[in-house]
Amino acid sequence: VVTPIDRARYDAQTPGTGCLLQGERDVSPSTLRVASLIALLVGLGVDAAAQQAATPHEMHGRHRDPKAYIASLENPARDAYQKPAEVVEALGLRPGQVVADIGAGSGYFAIRLAEPVGEAGRVLAVDVDARLLEHLEGRVREASLGNVETILAPPDDPRLPEAGVDLIFFCNVWHHIDDQDGYLAKLRQALKPGGRLVMIDFHKRDLPVGPGVAMKIAREDLLAQLEGAGWRLVREHDFLPYQYFIEFQPGTASGPEPEGAPRS
Repeated sequence: VVTPIDRARYDAQTPGTGCLLQGERDVSPSTLRVASLIALLVGLGVDAAAQQAATPHEMHGRHRDPKAYIASLENPARDAYQKPAEVVEALGLRPGQVVADIGAGSGYFAIRLAEPVGEAGRVLAVDVDARLLEHLEGRVREASLGNVETILAPPDDPRLPEAGVDLIFFCNVWHHIDDQDGYLAKLRQALKPGGRLVMIDFHKRDLPVGPGVAMKIAREDLLAQLEGAGWRLVREHDFLPYQYFIEFQPGTASGPEPEGAPRS
């Protein structure tokens, strides 16, 4: 079967010849079109199956082009469902507080978190990819922000100061962490008394945005994991269309506080 990809590859390798591939000369155009369509559909099916079978590491490895990945993170269309202004407002941050943005990436949230904590506060933008942090540092310089600090961290340690952080923020990142129990222990050590851990991630179902279902963590599974590790749910927000948005604190398990409850 001669597919359009085969033909394009042949033409690219043999410019200006106008030659037909072997067997193409005796096949009608309509037959070629049908055969090409079948081959394309089969190829798409194989590719879909390969994506379904991919491990998390394989899926994450597809973001090896930093420019393309940054473009996807900063796509203006993301604002419609991510609602970054509303998220930052819901956090109730105060001037002088220290926030750690884990998996800060291109700075989608880190830049926005810098405003409510003010010049006396700090945003610790943590990531494992130096290329993303380099891009973020450029954004920080352009915006003349003196309260955003980047931290290049290994996958198993956020490198946060002990008892030095008021709020630790995750957005669409927790499924990237391999040793989650060990990471939670380090997060607990980094929180100040009364500090909070915020988890935002996609619901585990088919959605028009986000990773495949196999890579998502269900809200119920996250709650069970955190409560089993000694964290308690203190607040939950429900205004994001595709994601859960939950705040935790170290302590015993309890139900969520109402939306307007005072913060520690």
